Amino acid sequence: MTTINGEVAAGFEPVREAFAANFDQHGDIGAAVCVYHDGRPVVDLWGGIADPDTGRPWQRDTLQLVYSATKGATATAVHLLAQRGALDLDAPVAKYWPEFAANGKAEIPVRWLLSHQAGLVALDQPVPLADALAWQPMADALAAQRPLWTPGTAHGYHGRTWGWLVGEVIRRVSGRTPGRFFAEEIAAPLGLDFFIGLPASERDRVSRMVYREPNVDFTALPPESIPEELREQVAAWRDPNSFSNRAYAITAPAAIDFDSPEVQTAELPASNGIGTARALARMYAALIGEVDGVRVLTPETLASATKEQTNGKDQVLVAPSRFSSGYQLPTEDNPMTGQDSFGHTGRGGSLGFADAEHGIAFGYVMNHVIGGADDARASLLVDAVRRALK
Repeated sequence: MTTINGEVAAGFEPVREAFAANFDQHGDIGAAVCVYHDGRPVVDLWGGIADPDTGRPWQRDTLQLVYSATKGATATAVHLLAQRGALDLDAPVAKYWPEFAANGKAEIPVRWLLSHQAGLVALDQPVPLADALAWQPMADALAAQRPLWTPGTAHGYHGRTWGWLVGEVIRRVSGRTPGRFFAEEIAAPLGLDFFIGLPASERDRVSRMVYREPNVDFTALPPESIPEELREQVAAWRDPNSFSNRAYAITAPAAIDFDSPEVQTAELPASNGIGTARALARMYAALIGEVDGVRVLTPETLASATKEQTNGKDQVLVAPSRFSSGYQLPTEDNPMTGQDSFGHTGRGGSLGFADAEHGIAFGYVMNHVIGGADDARASLLVDAVRRALK
């Protein structure tokens, strides 16, 4: 039995039970979960092993890389700039980033970058990984890149390019890198333990990830044995030229070691945010209300930020997806706690979201990356939150 540390307010005991069950039954190695309700923490739990190689235990202040859950933090920075009048989401990107106008992109609005409609999911010529980590060469490559579909006519998850696209707008508008802007304008006022670009001084607190392949590799099965509803998706995975594969092959080499100091120190605003579940939940709580006297977005800004922009078949995921301007919206596979929820998942199970109707903000981080539909850990925790609310 894994020892569960932390606190749970009366009525939210189902979350502790689900969290413990994730270790005993669903593969968690090291993890943390935090829930805010009406601006105050009601669940703050952690447990397990932060580094399986050394046996280092998961502590209250253990940091975890959260992959694409980073996008929620970066989107928040964009909306804060818009709230201050420094950025118009419906203005062309080229207004702030003139070089972006190349190859027919002069009229693409900032909002289409946020909502995955720009058609810039991949590069015709991948960038050396070292150049991508250095920032400017990747931004330049994306500015020169032609869209892979007519912008605004479809949406497809810009899994990696989103960070440089949106991050360069933040940099041009604010004069600061996206990681620095987030640190100074959002993390500092709220006291968040969350970084986009990890300081060397925090390296020893970061958990190490463990990767598990899905129980079933559909790409290795004969086509006739694949469930009909998955055949189009599996065909895309098998095709090296599909958007599904090209979206994650924008660097050379395509594989990125997110445990490496070089990657964690760089600023990848789509995918290398590192922090605690507490930081994720606290940030989202401050989007829907005050937290210790701090509210990040006004109700008017929040309404604009969370209005649906895209819904339907995703050109990269080859499955339905819904996006507002930077946040994921509830779907059948990720219902969160209600139709007014918004947030973002991360590869392997990390999740941060808020639900203004129920006053809920949620953060879950873990170091066991489990692929595909095999992973139910985050959804089981969210189910427990729903039970507690009832």
